[in-house]
Amino acid sequence: MKRDRYENYNRNRLYRNRKRGLLAGVCAGISDWSGFNLTALRVGVVLLAIPFTAVIVIGYLALALLLPVAPSDMYADEADEKFWRETRRAPVEGVSTLNNRYRALDERLQRMEAWLTSREYRIRQEIDKS
Repeated sequence: MKRDRYENYNRNRLYRNRKRGLLAGVCAGISDWSGFNLTALRVGVVLLAIPFTAVIVIGYLALALLLPVAPSDMYADEADEKFWRETRRAPVEGVSTLNNRYRALDERLQRMEAWLTSREYRIRQEIDKS
């Protein structure tokens, strides 16, 4: 069975994104990885750079040197890329949705159990038998 090149990459790893980046692609990579809005992240970094210039510059340079560049063939197509971006964000939404569905199902089962154990249910069964 032949595997495509893009199946060998860890899509959940933090990479620098040079295609969307302005300098080294660090903010774009963090945005891709976290699902955070790229423009808001850049504005936040610039605003934090005003009081913490040395920390931000050193941190940015360290990330630019340590993070690998995102491979250009990591995704098969744009739909695959969109799927993986959503998957990184979806676990929180997925668990929340499952909790809501489970809660609704539990309430429904409780109502059914209350009905089946009620006196009215037994009386109706006796009437239906006659």
